[in-house]
Amino acid sequence: MSGKIRVILAEDQTMLRGALAALLSIEPDIEVTGTYPDGERALQAVAQHRPDVLITDIEMPKMTGLELTARVHELYPETRVLILTTFARPGYLRRALDAGAHGYLLKDRPSEELSDAVRRVSLGVRVVDPDLATEIWSAEKDPLTERERLILRRAGDGESTAELAKSLRLSEGTVRNYLSEAISKLGASTRFEAARTARMKGWL
Repeated sequence: MSGKIRVILAEDQTMLRGALAALLSIEPDIEVTGTYPDGERALQAVAQHRPDVLITDIEMPKMTGLELTARVHELYPETRVLILTTFARPGYLRRALDAGAHGYLLKDRPSEELSDAVRRVSLGVRVVDPDLATEIWSAEKDPLTERERLILRRAGDGESTAELAKSLRLSEGTVRNYLSEAISKLGASTRFEAARTARMKGWL
């Protein structure tokens, strides 16, 4: 087993998680040391096993792939992160790179590109899906702050101002101010319209 690239896989869809693990395990130089259905368990596994590469989706239970990427980059920088997702949006790519990801690949790419991306990322080479690489430079800049993004995402999912204020330990007025600022920046009329717009652009 010595000399193999050790990989941890975080993917919430059970069938896809198993298929990806099987695909990678065929490669003689890659070892899948664990697969996990949510971001929190994947982070714990990285802490325990210190893999060479973490492959994660963006939409993940308990901790998003972008949050997981940022935590791994901060705490275990020797583990390189490859985002594997369906989100073909420059906004998500920009946020992934800002969070510390070394790679960003779309799930509809040919299967052999995944193992090649794992090898390159393990060597510290940045791998970006070619269809998105050129778009990122002309993409609209994300206007939201991290706090606005958090509050807008949760408000868009249906949390009330009172619920947000309680869980974030803020006053309701402060929460409303954050939401108002986000809504204004996105040129929306309501928090739900703002959340839809931000998701469409890859900012949530």
